[in-house]
Amino acid sequence: MADTTLALRASDLPDELIAHGRHWITLPEVAELLKVPKEQVPALMARLKKKRQIFSPSRGAYVPIPAEFRSWGAVPATRFVDQLMHQLHHPYYVGYLSAAEIHGASHQRPQVFQVVSTVQMRNRAFGRVTLEFIKDSDSGSRPVVVVNTPTGTMRVATPEITVFDLVASPRHGGGLSNVATVVADLLSLGRLRSENLIDAAVTYPVSVVQRCGWILDQSSLLTGMSIVTDRLAEIARERVEPTPLEAGGRRSGRLDRRWNVVVNTDIEPDL
Repeated sequence: MADTTLALRASDLPDELIAHGRHWITLPEVAELLKVPKEQVPALMARLKKKRQIFSPSRGAYVPIPAEFRSWGAVPATRFVDQLMHQLHHPYYVGYLSAAEIHGASHQRPQVFQVVSTVQMRNRAFGRVTLEFIKDSDSGSRPVVVVNTPTGTMRVATPEITVFDLVASPRHGGGLSNVATVVADLLSLGRLRSENLIDAAVTYPVSVVQRCGWILDQSSLLTGMSIVTDRLAEIARERVEPTPLEAGGRRSGRLDRRWNVVVNTDIEPDL
Protein backbone atom coordinates (compact mmCIF):
# COMPACT_ATOMS: atom_id res chain seq x y z
CA MET A 1 0.00 0.00 0.00
CA ALA A 2 0.92 3.65 -0.17
CA ASP A 3 2.76 5.34 2.71
CA THR A 4 0.22 5.16 5.53
CA THR A 5 1.78 8.20 7.28
CA LEU A 6 -0.12 10.25 4.71
CA ALA A 7 -3.88 9.92 4.39
CA LEU A 8 -5.26 8.75 1.07
CA ARG A 9 -7.99 10.75 -0.57
CA ALA A 10 -11.25 8.81 -0.62
CA SER A 11 -11.49 9.23 -4.39
CA ASP A 12 -8.13 7.47 -4.81
CA LEU A 13 -9.00 4.53 -2.56
CA PRO A 14 -10.51 2.07 -5.11
CA ASP A 15 -7.65 2.31 -7.59
CA GLU A 16 -5.06 2.26 -4.81
CA LEU A 17 -6.53 -0.94 -3.38
CA ILE A 18 -6.65 -2.63 -6.79
CA ALA A 19 -3.10 -1.57 -7.60
CA HIS A 20 -1.87 -3.27 -4.43
CA GLY A 21 -3.91 -6.46 -4.85
CA ARG A 22 -6.44 -5.75 -2.13
CA HIS A 23 -9.92 -6.89 -3.14
CA TRP A 24 -11.71 -6.70 0.20
CA ILE A 25 -11.48 -4.09 2.93
CA THR A 26 -13.34 -3.52 6.19
CA LEU A 27 -14.70 -0.29 7.60
CA PRO A 28 -11.99 0.03 10.28
CA GLU A 29 -9.30 -0.52 7.64
CA VAL A 30 -10.81 2.22 5.46
CA ALA A 31 -10.83 4.60 8.42
CA GLU A 32 -7.17 3.84 9.08
CA LEU A 33 -6.12 4.37 5.46
CA LEU A 34 -8.09 7.59 5.05
CA LYS A 35 -7.26 8.76 8.57
CA VAL A 36 -10.85 9.63 9.35
CA PRO A 37 -13.18 8.65 12.21
CA LYS A 38 -15.03 5.36 11.59
CA GLU A 39 -18.37 7.12 11.64
CA GLN A 40 -17.39 9.12 8.53
CA VAL A 41 -16.61 6.06 6.44
CA PRO A 42 -20.19 5.10 5.36
CA ALA A 43 -20.81 8.52 3.82
CA LEU A 44 -17.47 8.49 1.99
CA MET A 45 -18.11 4.99 0.67
CA ALA A 46 -21.62 5.96 -0.41
CA ARG A 47 -20.11 8.53 -2.80
CA LEU A 48 -17.81 5.90 -4.28
CA LYS A 49 -20.70 3.45 -4.59
CA LYS A 50 -22.67 6.08 -6.51
CA LYS A 51 -19.76 6.33 -8.95
CA ARG A 52 -19.66 2.52 -9.19
CA GLN A 53 -16.08 2.44 -7.93
CA ILE A 54 -16.84 0.33 -4.88
CA PHE A 55 -19.69 -1.78 -3.49
CA SER A 56 -20.54 -3.28 -0.14
CA PRO A 57 -21.51 -6.99 -0.14
CA SER A 58 -21.87 -7.00 3.65
CA ARG A 59 -22.24 -4.43 6.38
CA GLY A 60 -18.86 -2.93 7.17
CA ALA A 61 -17.08 -4.51 4.18
CA TYR A 62 -16.23 -3.06 0.78
CA VAL A 63 -14.95 -4.34 -2.56
CA PRO A 64 -13.22 -2.04 -5.08
CA ILE A 65 -14.50 -2.36 -8.65
CA PRO A 66 -11.93 -2.48 -11.48
CA ALA A 67 -12.70 -0.25 -14.45
CA GLU A 68 -13.81 -3.17 -16.64
CA PHE A 69 -16.63 -4.03 -14.23
CA ARG A 70 -17.85 -0.57 -13.26
CA SER A 71 -20.77 -0.81 -15.67
CA TRP A 72 -21.87 -3.82 -13.57
CA GLY A 73 -21.84 -1.92 -10.29
CA ALA A 74 -20.03 -4.92 -8.78
CA VAL A 75 -17.49 -7.61 -9.63
CA PRO A 76 -18.27 -11.24 -10.56
CA ALA A 77 -19.35 -13.28 -7.55
CA THR A 78 -16.34 -15.58 -7.92
CA ARG A 79 -14.16 -12.65 -6.84
CA PHE A 80 -15.78 -12.04 -3.45
CA VAL A 81 -17.94 -14.99 -2.38
CA ASP A 82 -15.23 -16.60 -0.24
CA GLN A 83 -14.44 -13.37 1.60
CA LEU A 84 -18.15 -12.69 2.08
CA MET A 85 -18.89 -16.06 3.64
CA HIS A 86 -15.84 -15.85 5.89
CA GLN A 87 -16.96 -12.39 6.98
CA LEU A 88 -20.36 -13.87 7.88
CA HIS A 89 -18.78 -16.96 9.52
CA HIS A 90 -20.98 -19.34 7.50
CA PRO A 91 -19.81 -22.60 5.91
CA TYR A 92 -20.58 -22.68 2.21
CA TYR A 93 -19.92 -24.06 -1.22
CA VAL A 94 -20.76 -22.82 -4.70
CA GLY A 95 -23.35 -25.25 -5.96
CA TYR A 96 -26.01 -26.28 -8.46
CA LEU A 97 -25.75 -24.69 -11.93
CA SER A 98 -22.98 -22.35 -10.80
CA ALA A 99 -20.85 -25.33 -9.77
CA ALA A 100 -21.79 -27.21 -12.94
CA GLU A 101 -20.56 -24.30 -15.06
CA ILE A 102 -17.27 -24.20 -13.14
CA HIS A 103 -16.86 -27.94 -13.81
CA GLY A 104 -17.40 -27.37 -17.53
CA ALA A 105 -21.12 -28.04 -18.03
CA SER A 106 -22.31 -24.81 -19.59
CA HIS A 107 -25.33 -25.58 -21.76
CA GLN A 108 -27.43 -23.19 -19.69
CA ARG A 109 -25.58 -20.33 -18.04
CA PRO A 110 -27.11 -19.65 -14.60
CA GLN A 111 -28.81 -16.29 -14.21
CA VAL A 112 -27.79 -16.13 -10.55
CA PHE A 113 -24.74 -17.29 -8.61
CA GLN A 114 -25.85 -20.16 -6.38
CA VAL A 115 -24.32 -20.60 -2.94
CA VAL A 116 -25.20 -23.44 -0.56
CA SER A 117 -24.91 -22.98 3.20
CA THR A 118 -26.13 -24.58 6.41
CA VAL A 119 -27.97 -21.41 7.38
CA GLN A 120 -30.90 -19.56 5.86
CA MET A 121 -29.79 -16.39 4.12
CA ARG A 122 -31.66 -13.90 2.00
CA ASN A 123 -30.60 -13.47 -1.60
CA ARG A 124 -28.42 -10.46 -2.34
CA ALA A 125 -28.13 -8.35 -5.47
CA PHE A 126 -25.28 -6.00 -6.30
CA GLY A 127 -25.68 -4.27 -9.64
CA ARG A 128 -25.70 -7.00 -12.28
CA VAL A 129 -24.64 -9.71 -9.80
CA THR A 130 -27.21 -11.71 -7.83
CA LEU A 131 -26.35 -14.32 -5.21
CA GLU A 132 -28.97 -17.00 -4.56
CA PHE A 133 -28.49 -18.71 -1.19
CA ILE A 134 -29.81 -22.24 -0.76
CA LYS A 135 -30.04 -23.77 2.70
CA ASP A 136 -28.93 -27.38 3.16
CA SER A 137 -28.31 -28.50 6.74
CA ASP A 138 -25.93 -31.25 5.57
CA SER A 139 -23.87 -29.06 3.26
CA GLY A 140 -21.17 -28.33 5.82
CA SER A 141 -19.95 -31.93 5.77
CA ARG A 142 -20.03 -32.51 2.02
CA PRO A 143 -16.83 -32.71 -0.03
CA VAL A 144 -15.73 -29.67 -2.01
CA VAL A 145 -12.92 -28.68 -4.31
CA VAL A 146 -11.01 -25.45 -3.76
CA VAL A 147 -10.85 -23.48 -7.00
CA ASN A 148 -8.53 -20.59 -7.76
CA THR A 149 -10.10 -17.22 -8.61
CA PRO A 150 -8.57 -13.92 -9.72
CA THR A 151 -8.70 -12.73 -6.09
CA GLY A 152 -7.96 -15.93 -4.15
CA THR A 153 -9.92 -19.16 -3.90
CA MET A 154 -13.47 -20.40 -3.38
CA ARG A 155 -15.14 -23.63 -2.29
CA VAL A 156 -17.10 -25.46 -4.99
CA ALA A 157 -19.20 -28.62 -4.74
CA THR A 158 -17.53 -31.64 -6.31
CA PRO A 159 -19.06 -32.76 -9.62
CA GLU A 160 -20.76 -35.67 -7.84
CA ILE A 161 -22.28 -33.46 -5.13
CA THR A 162 -23.38 -31.07 -7.85
CA VAL A 163 -25.28 -33.88 -9.56
CA PHE A 164 -26.99 -35.07 -6.39
CA ASP A 165 -27.95 -31.53 -5.39
CA LEU A 166 -29.47 -30.84 -8.81
CA VAL A 167 -31.43 -34.09 -8.75
CA ALA A 168 -32.58 -33.40 -5.19
CA SER A 169 -33.84 -29.92 -6.12
CA PRO A 170 -34.34 -29.64 -9.88
CA ARG A 171 -36.09 -26.28 -9.50
CA HIS A 172 -32.67 -24.85 -8.74
CA GLY A 173 -31.36 -26.44 -11.93
CA GLY A 174 -33.92 -25.32 -14.50
CA GLY A 175 -36.05 -28.48 -14.26
CA LEU A 176 -35.31 -32.18 -14.71
CA SER A 177 -34.59 -31.97 -18.43
CA ASN A 178 -31.91 -29.35 -17.86
CA VAL A 179 -30.55 -31.35 -14.92
CA ALA A 180 -30.26 -34.36 -17.23
CA THR A 181 -28.38 -32.15 -19.72
CA VAL A 182 -25.91 -31.12 -17.02
CA VAL A 183 -25.41 -34.73 -15.91
CA ALA A 184 -24.73 -35.84 -19.49
CA ASP A 185 -22.29 -32.94 -19.93
CA LEU A 186 -20.35 -33.86 -16.79
CA LEU A 187 -20.35 -37.52 -17.79
CA SER A 188 -19.06 -36.83 -21.30
CA LEU A 189 -16.36 -34.55 -19.86
CA GLY A 190 -15.17 -37.36 -17.60
CA ARG A 191 -15.81 -35.29 -14.48
CA LEU A 192 -17.80 -37.97 -12.58
CA ARG A 193 -16.27 -40.88 -10.67
CA SER A 194 -18.27 -43.94 -9.63
CA GLU A 195 -16.53 -44.24 -6.26
CA ASN A 196 -17.27 -40.58 -5.49
CA LEU A 197 -20.91 -41.05 -6.44
CA ILE A 198 -21.19 -43.95 -4.00
CA ASP A 199 -19.56 -41.92 -1.22
CA ALA A 200 -21.91 -39.01 -1.91
CA ALA A 201 -25.00 -41.19 -2.15
CA VAL A 202 -25.04 -42.10 1.53
CA THR A 203 -25.44 -38.42 2.47
CA TYR A 204 -28.72 -38.04 0.54
CA PRO A 205 -32.18 -39.59 0.93
CA VAL A 206 -32.56 -42.87 -0.92
CA SER A 207 -35.26 -41.33 -3.12
CA VAL A 208 -32.64 -38.89 -4.47
CA VAL A 209 -30.24 -41.77 -5.13
CA GLN A 210 -32.98 -43.56 -7.06
CA ARG A 211 -33.68 -40.56 -9.28
CA CYS A 212 -29.98 -39.83 -9.72
CA GLY A 213 -29.22 -43.41 -10.74
CA TRP A 214 -32.03 -43.39 -13.29
CA ILE A 215 -30.80 -40.11 -14.84
CA LEU A 216 -27.22 -41.40 -14.91
CA ASP A 217 -28.38 -44.53 -16.72
CA GLN A 218 -30.21 -42.45 -19.32
CA SER A 219 -27.19 -40.17 -19.72
CA SER A 220 -25.02 -43.23 -20.28
CA LEU A 221 -27.24 -44.23 -23.19
CA LEU A 222 -26.87 -40.75 -24.70
CA THR A 223 -23.12 -40.36 -24.19
CA GLY A 224 -21.96 -43.96 -24.53
CA MET A 225 -20.24 -43.65 -21.15
CA SER A 226 -21.32 -45.47 -18.02
CA ILE A 227 -20.13 -45.10 -14.44
CA VAL A 228 -23.14 -46.42 -12.57
CA THR A 229 -22.41 -49.47 -10.47
CA ASP A 230 -24.34 -52.26 -8.85
CA ARG A 231 -23.48 -50.77 -5.47
CA LEU A 232 -25.27 -47.53 -6.36
CA ALA A 233 -28.28 -49.54 -7.50
CA GLU A 234 -28.20 -51.49 -4.22
CA ILE A 235 -28.39 -48.24 -2.27
CA ALA A 236 -31.32 -47.16 -4.42
CA ARG A 237 -33.20 -50.39 -3.74
CA GLU A 238 -32.98 -49.89 0.01
CA ARG A 239 -36.25 -48.04 -0.35
CA VAL A 240 -39.08 -50.54 -0.83
CA GLU A 241 -41.63 -48.08 -2.14
CA PRO A 242 -41.10 -46.94 -5.74
CA THR A 243 -40.10 -43.28 -6.13
CA PRO A 244 -41.67 -41.05 -8.78
CA LEU A 245 -39.05 -39.55 -11.07
CA GLU A 246 -40.72 -36.16 -10.80
CA ALA A 247 -41.42 -35.49 -7.15
CA GLY A 248 -44.97 -34.24 -6.71
CA GLY A 249 -46.00 -35.53 -10.12
CA ARG A 250 -48.49 -38.24 -10.97
CA ARG A 251 -47.94 -41.63 -9.33
CA SER A 252 -48.47 -43.65 -12.50
CA GLY A 253 -45.92 -44.52 -15.14
CA ARG A 254 -43.45 -47.17 -16.24
CA LEU A 255 -41.55 -48.79 -13.37
CA ASP A 256 -37.79 -49.03 -13.80
CA ARG A 257 -36.95 -51.98 -11.58
CA ARG A 258 -33.20 -51.38 -11.40
CA TRP A 259 -33.72 -48.01 -9.69
CA ASN A 260 -37.23 -48.62 -8.39
CA VAL A 261 -38.33 -45.41 -10.08
CA VAL A 262 -41.75 -44.67 -11.57
CA VAL A 263 -41.03 -42.77 -14.79
CA ASN A 264 -43.91 -40.31 -14.53
CA THR A 265 -42.57 -37.57 -16.81
CA ASP A 266 -40.69 -37.17 -20.07
CA ILE A 267 -37.12 -35.92 -19.85
CA GLU A 268 -35.49 -34.40 -22.94
CA PRO A 269 -31.84 -33.43 -22.46
CA ASP A 270 -30.55 -30.68 -24.72
CA LEU A 271 -27.52 -32.35 -26.32
